[in-house]
Amino acid sequence: MNSERPSPIAVAGTVVELRGHVAAWRTAGESVALVPTMGALHEGHLSLVRMAREQAERVVVSIFVNPTQFSPNEDLARYPRTFEADCAALGPLADLVFAPAAETMYPPGSCTMIQLEGPATAGLEDRFRPTHFTGVATVVAKLLVQCLPDVAIFGEKDYQQLKVIMRMAQDLFLPVRILGGETVREADGLAMSSRNRYLAARERAVAPRLHAQMQACAKALQTGSNPDRALAAAEENLAADGFALDYLALRDAATLAPAAPGAALRLLAAARLGGTRLIDNIPVMPLP
Repeated sequence: MNSERPSPIAVAGTVVELRGHVAAWRTAGESVALVPTMGALHEGHLSLVRMAREQAERVVVSIFVNPTQFSPNEDLARYPRTFEADCAALGPLADLVFAPAAETMYPPGSCTMIQLEGPATAGLEDRFRPTHFTGVATVVAKLLVQCLPDVAIFGEKDYQQLKVIMRMAQDLFLPVRILGGETVREADGLAMSSRNRYLAARERAVAPRLHAQMQACAKALQTGSNPDRALAAAEENLAADGFALDYLALRDAATLAPAAPGAALRLLAAARLGGTRLIDNIPVMPLP
């Protein structure tokens, strides 16, 4: 953050400042929405901010690259940081940016983290990033308690994360509605992500095949194909396209338990293309 250049939007760096803004809005009888982000904002994030504006009179966007959700071999230092551009994009859309330092979120001596089961142990992202959701749930719980919004908005692109946060808020009786916003895609179908900028030109041309193969798999499932065979065919096609697949899984859309006849379903995938890890998910109608 450059203190010599005025931000196009109000910025709070401490919990006291954040709560001061929220208290003034509450005194005026205004509702509050929170959109937690790690910055490097793109249209997917901004769609969540617009959704938040539809839900509340005041909108707070947090920008915090949370160290506890990165494992030692992941890209914390490399994660893009574009704070000034983020504030410029948020200026017309939100009321406040909450941009705490790591020491604000995790003061010296901090020793409390949230233990998770349920959708956080579904064998999807947690199988490859075993500490990830503990970090996510802990920082989100902190943000919700710090801001005390009426509603908080998260993207469906990180579908397992959304389900973890919904369950966490319910289990802890947090007085906030958790809503999911639809995945925003590029014109060729690639789900928008801050990490897409890491794709080389050749990889970027191939990346939309992940979504295309998932759509083809969902269509096969909905027309009566055997689930195991449909998933195996999609996995084979993705490997042929150059993806190193972590998982392609059909799960109950509400609980992320294994798919069962008659339930609304979600097809979820994670795959590496070169050095970039992509995730995606799409809804699937109940199996016939």
